[in-house]
Amino acid sequence: MELFDTHSHYNDEKFDKDREQIIKETYEAGITKFVCAGYNIESSQKAIELSQKYEFIYSICGISPNDIPQSDQELWKDIEKITKIIKENKTSKLVAIGEIGLDYYWNKENKELQTEAFIKQIDLANELNLPIVIHSRDASVDTINVIKEHTVKKAGIFHCCQFNQEMIKQALELGYYISFAGPVTFKNSKNASDIVKLVPLDRILIETDSPYLSPEPNRGKRNDSKNVKFIAQKIANFKEMPIDEIAKITYENALRIFTIGDTH
Repeated sequence: MELFDTHSHYNDEKFDKDREQIIKETYEAGITKFVCAGYNIESSQKAIELSQKYEFIYSICGISPNDIPQSDQELWKDIEKITKIIKENKTSKLVAIGEIGLDYYWNKENKELQTEAFIKQIDLANELNLPIVIHSRDASVDTINVIKEHTVKKAGIFHCCQFNQEMIKQALELGYYISFAGPVTFKNSKNASDIVKLVPLDRILIETDSPYLSPEPNRGKRNDSKNVKFIAQKIANFKEMPIDEIAKITYENALRIFTIGDTH
């Protein structure tokens, strides 16, 4: 059984002491492809470097809503920088623009700047014919409204999705994939079974968001991609299917949305 972790952060400082060892162990454990996600200038550059170093790692690059500057002028500078980085490294290993979106949980005071950054990066994705990877927290209505008003040619992914059923339906109608992470395994996760059952098999992805959001039974510990098997198992349980089948389906879904020629 092979698994594809569609969202991880091996560019995070929490992996500085053992990054190479963890990546090696992860691949040997059967996670034969994974995506390293950028969230600002520095982490995007590091994601690209990791994708260049390892054949089985892919990168996504962008500025997240939690990492945008607090002024228009500084935002424009960062957008110019990330655009330059992405265009200079636009290869088959850079598979999406992200993570981008809206976050009103951590930042309620700069909604206009968040929206501006989101739209500018959607424009970049369309220019380069890439999908987007969306981070949305406590901002589901505004997030859906933005992607309705600013169509993304190749759609994309709602990463670590915790929408309610109505928002999930709207995201699916717009052509997006839904990626589930550790919270889907939590005992206090509300309506997780109903949400998973709502998403068609050809739109489901799995991720770890490492080093964050470790699934049960490792909740509270540093996360890594080996734990994606627990998310796959939970999805399999909810869908009443064998885990091997969920692994195969989510792997193929990831190859498709990221336009990766499967060489595993």
